[in-house]
Amino acid sequence: MSKGFLQQTWAILLALGCWSCGAERNATVSPDGDLAVEVKVPEGGTYGEVAFSVAYNGECVLPSVGLGLETDQQMYAGNLRLESVSDVKEVTDDYRMLTGKRSHCVNHASERTYTFANEAGNRLDVTLRVYDDGVAFKYGVKSTVPGECIVDEHTAYRIPQGAKRWMQQFAVGYEGFYPLSTDGQGAEGQQAGLWSYPGLVELKDSVFLLMTEANIRRGHSGSLLCNSDSADSYKVRFFDDAFPMEETWESPWRVLMLGRLSDVVESTLVTDVSDPCAVEDTSWIQPGLASWIYWAYNHGSRDAGILKEYVDLAVDMKWPYTLIDAEWDMMHDGDSVESVLAYARQAGVKPLLWYNSSTHWMGPSPLYRLNKPENREKEFAWLNRMGVYGVKIDFFPADSIATMDYYIDLLEDAAKHRLMVNFHGAAIPRGWQRTYPHLMTVEAVYGAEWYNNNGVLTDKAAAHNATLPFTRNVIGPMDYTPGTFSDSQHPHITTHGHELALTVLFESALQHMPDRPSVYAALPDSVRQFLSVLPTAWDDTKLLSGYPGTDVVMARRKGKVWYVAGINGTDEPRTLDVPLEAIWPGEDATVSWFKDGADGRSFVLEEHKLSQPDGAHLKVDCLPRGGFVAVIK
Repeated sequence: MSKGFLQQTWAILLALGCWSCGAERNATVSPDGDLAVEVKVPEGGTYGEVAFSVAYNGECVLPSVGLGLETDQQMYAGNLRLESVSDVKEVTDDYRMLTGKRSHCVNHASERTYTFANEAGNRLDVTLRVYDDGVAFKYGVKSTVPGECIVDEHTAYRIPQGAKRWMQQFAVGYEGFYPLSTDGQGAEGQQAGLWSYPGLVELKDSVFLLMTEANIRRGHSGSLLCNSDSADSYKVRFFDDAFPMEETWESPWRVLMLGRLSDVVESTLVTDVSDPCAVEDTSWIQPGLASWIYWAYNHGSRDAGILKEYVDLAVDMKWPYTLIDAEWDMMHDGDSVESVLAYARQAGVKPLLWYNSSTHWMGPSPLYRLNKPENREKEFAWLNRMGVYGVKIDFFPADSIATMDYYIDLLEDAAKHRLMVNFHGAAIPRGWQRTYPHLMTVEAVYGAEWYNNNGVLTDKAAAHNATLPFTRNVIGPMDYTPGTFSDSQHPHITTHGHELALTVLFESALQHMPDRPSVYAALPDSVRQFLSVLPTAWDDTKLLSGYPGTDVVMARRKGKVWYVAGINGTDEPRTLDVPLEAIWPGEDATVSWFKDGADGRSFVLEEHKLSQPDGAHLKVDCLPRGGFVAVIK
């Protein structure tokens, strides 16, 4: 351990006068010294409750996170005694990502393992990591009798009363909003007390916490949060009521991103704690944009003629992919999907094909083609012969062990056949994008396709869009399908600048472009050129300014080019702040702007030379629900 590291550790401990005697034994500090975690244990070697607190810059911001597990045979909660604490281990893991917010990630943390015993003498390990941008921990326990089952987890995040929080009430598919609340109460008519990951909380002024989980493996149940007993205490709750632990059981990582909003938004903790890439040859995994038929034509995949128009759109816009959505097995007039696939191959466009998971909603077909290993092998081999590059698999049930295992089966078999994967109507990302890098995107969001279903999104879209970069999209790719310039079944009232900005703000390695071919054809040439070369995987990401539900300005870099996008989430005109110090290329640069025209349905195109970055803060005036995109070279 370095001298500087020890100095940081002691500086934090001395700053926290409220900590107990002997805190140096139970405290773990981040490599940069800004975050410190104290594990609180019963005094005098007695049995009792175990928890930890988190301090940020010397101030306690998260006073108590309760710890513990329960099996059908015994408790490991409320009856624990500290047996041993390992020395601090510095964890460093330097890795590359093919997709996501950052191509080069450095996993750097301070790690300790705490071993507790219950009154029967059986042990529970808690492995705790403290990063510069958050905390992660997991449980390990050994079975004491054959057939012992995990039945409950006693992790509880106690949030300061009155703290602002943006959380989605639990629903299968994770397609909901993240409304601002200070009391932990849900909307009337929804299941009370159940909340999905991720959950964002402002613990203190400008200090934020994002709660989620990562590294789901075979045999793991997904979890959610429950505050039905106390509005300010969110307890981890498994989707499965009980499940066998075999000889040993290790939980997924519980992940707490913590710090400034920029620390949360730019964090890669979900992939940092997840298993490394399990795919040897990744040369076939290629992010890109795709033309997509469903938003404009709900049942369009039954019509070969319309599908071919979207192939032509991909050619015209120089997009590598086209997605053939549900019901492609029901084409009329004697056409077949094979003819459309052949048309795409001849045009040099890579097709993607939709499937029903056949595990939840037996709605649109094709059905039951992927459920059994032998059926998947047959179907995936056929896709290879037909020149299909990826699959979109839809309509999954809640996050049970059986469903999690099915996701992994699909990913592993798709990798054997070099097929990229898009999970739709599905669970949130939990780190599989690192382990299985051909997982390109996941829906798990109330996205643009809801303009097809009802009129709710029309009035809520702007604030919702300005919340997603701080919540859902932090944890992994999000198949929102941005860039809708015309109207679907229900209108949108966000501006063209706002809609164009979403293609940069919302990270998804396969970015599905949903509007009609005629709409893209009518866009200004400069906007068409922008969309033709737009990256969908990034080398770096920086949050420049913003606040959940109000506004956001984000910069994403590909190579030496920065793409800066901002949106106004309010119904009033707003001036967005664009500080450039964090992304300045180190020399004079050119910035090309795409801003709102006065009517909100057109663009103003500008180009400026930039120099002298010191103190550079550009100001962009936005219409209500407006936005902009800038490209800095």
